[in-house]
Amino acid sequence: MGPYYQNERQEQGLFLRAVGWGVDLVAVIALAFFAVVMAGTKLTVSGRSMEPLLSSGDVVLLDKLWYNFSEPDRMDVIAFTDPEEEGRIYIKRIVGLPGERVRIREGRLYINGAPASDLPDRKAIKTAGLAETEIELGEDEYVVLGDNTDTSEDSRFSNVGNVRKDQIEGRVWFRISPFEQFGLVR
Repeated sequence: MGPYYQNERQEQGLFLRAVGWGVDLVAVIALAFFAVVMAGTKLTVSGRSMEPLLSSGDVVLLDKLWYNFSEPDRMDVIAFTDPEEEGRIYIKRIVGLPGERVRIREGRLYINGAPASDLPDRKAIKTAGLAETEIELGEDEYVVLGDNTDTSEDSRFSNVGNVRKDQIEGRVWFRISPFEQFGLVR
């Protein structure tokens, strides 16, 4: 084996290493792009309607891809747009699903005539609003409530009403600030 063969082999090794680095770089960029798209929207909570889960000033991440692969579910915390006021975004919890009947009676939430049992512990709902009479949801409509119903502007009021699927911006899934409460939103 002469020096020529050895140089050729070294060049092949360098080339293969460079290709490997290139593949790694493309993979990292693709992963970063996916992460930014998935959690790409940062929202700051305004108001007390989602307390104690979220407080005013908390910064959360919005997963915009989740509902491309699954349907919104009861208990999901979502961000949705106001159909009347461009640019206004609400953060609330889904309590009523498409096709269900929702009513608030004597301070309790009822789904299809039965008391809702899978909601977070909450005190009696003082204002039934539109849900004083039974609301029948269409095939792409949801009823949302704030966890702190005393201060929440939600589906009980005509300015919000039922939320259509096309209004949903995504699922609120992670709190990044304040740091002491860093973690998943449930």
